[in-house]
Amino acid sequence: MAVKLTKNEQKKQKDALRQYQRYLPTLQLKQQQLQTVIRESQREIEKLKEEQRKAVDALSGWIAVYGGNASFPPDASISTLVQIDRIEKDRGNIAGVEVPVFKELLFKRVEYDLSYYPLWVDKALDGLKSIAEYDALIATLEERIELLSAELRTTTQRVNLFEKVKIPETKENIRMIGIYLQDQQTSAVVRGKIAKKKLVKVG
Repeated sequence: MAVKLTKNEQKKQKDALRQYQRYLPTLQLKQQQLQTVIRESQREIEKLKEEQRKAVDALSGWIAVYGGNASFPPDASISTLVQIDRIEKDRGNIAGVEVPVFKELLFKRVEYDLSYYPLWVDKALDGLKSIAEYDALIATLEERIELLSAELRTTTQRVNLFEKVKIPETKENIRMIGIYLQDQQTSAVVRGKIAKKKLVKVG
């Protein structure tokens, strides 16, 4: 973009440069915060998945029974006794981004005949609810990562724009205007000296 080679434009460019240089560190800090939280959330997901695997392993015997035992018809399998009602979430703020915060997984109240199911049914249901809660926690963190990643892309684009385009461009504009104004000043001095010599000769 062409710039006017004037003192006013020079001041305008210097003001813009100061703004870019003041704003850039804030953007870089936001970029670092987003990267850190995304990494922490990814590590948390891996941790939760490992805990969930252990919970599934602990229930493997019961899972085999209610999953493969034909004595439980499909409409009365133990898995039908665990029905999710809703996931309750709060809202949090990370580096200016509104993100979900897992609060609670609520289940529908399902009545069942204790005489129909084996004695370990309550224990199995607690285990299944725990596994479902891991899914809800992981899904919430994945949603958080998605939101933060979108903001990180935008912030990184802005950092690159300032670092690689705006600041170098503005510095170059200031340099060009400075050279032009200096040349103009030098020319004015030379013209003044020439005019003075002519006046002396005429005098």
